[in-house]
Amino acid sequence: MALAGKRIFITGGSRGIGLAIALRTAQDGALIAIAAKTAEPNPKLPGTIYSAAKEIEAAGGKALPIQCDLRDEAQISAAVEAAAAQFGGLDILINNASAINLTKTEITPAKRFDLMFDVNVRGTFLTSQAVIPHLRKSASEGGNSHILNLSPPLSMKPIWFKNHVAYTMAKYGMSMCVLGMAEEFKRDKIAVNALWPRTAIDTAALQMIPGVDVNACRKPEILSDSAYIILNRPASECTGNFFVDDELLASEGITDLDKYAVVPGTKDFLLDFFLD
Repeated sequence: MALAGKRIFITGGSRGIGLAIALRTAQDGALIAIAAKTAEPNPKLPGTIYSAAKEIEAAGGKALPIQCDLRDEAQISAAVEAAAAQFGGLDILINNASAINLTKTEITPAKRFDLMFDVNVRGTFLTSQAVIPHLRKSASEGGNSHILNLSPPLSMKPIWFKNHVAYTMAKYGMSMCVLGMAEEFKRDKIAVNALWPRTAIDTAALQMIPGVDVNACRKPEILSDSAYIILNRPASECTGNFFVDDELLASEGITDLDKYAVVPGTKDFLLDFFLD
């Protein structure tokens, strides 16, 4: 099992894409810390750190649920140190947690702007900052250290900004972390990559956005299978990439993606943002 015993820290993994990645790595027997805010059930958003931990254990992994608000630097530091202490170190960081608000400039409340920048940009940066010493140690001991951000390829085309400037800037902030950190930590043999979907992905968060037809989406498993491929590539050879799920799978000879469709046989998918 390629990821057996790998020590993984995932932000926002109580549901959706983060949980799907956790479950995929759990199949190999990975040790997974789920750092997310939801500890009590929410009728609008199913899934807590504890329900996620149970699913991870059932899938074959070992789970550590940690309640963590990524807006709080002290909580991030405490969560990372708790995971490293429990697992004896860390090998992989998945920056999955993200806040979304698809509004135009004049109707974007300051608190929503702040939330997106606090979680997407600041949270990603500070979590990476806290985990990097552990990844450096892992790499120095022959480990395969990875950071993977769920963020889009960078493109300075106005079309990606005009309808939701604040959200685009926040997601691109995660991608700029990839651009810079990949080069910064190359000498430490820590890989830093991004992964983004071609189509909209059916998650509880997406279902809360009015007008979205989930039947025209793909399942989170297309991203978990893609992430699994990235995390198994040599860190010294695979860094600074902005991967798109279907292109990455095709590079491994996987071109029949029908099993990932919410409705098998779908041809016209709802495309995600940011891809030309």
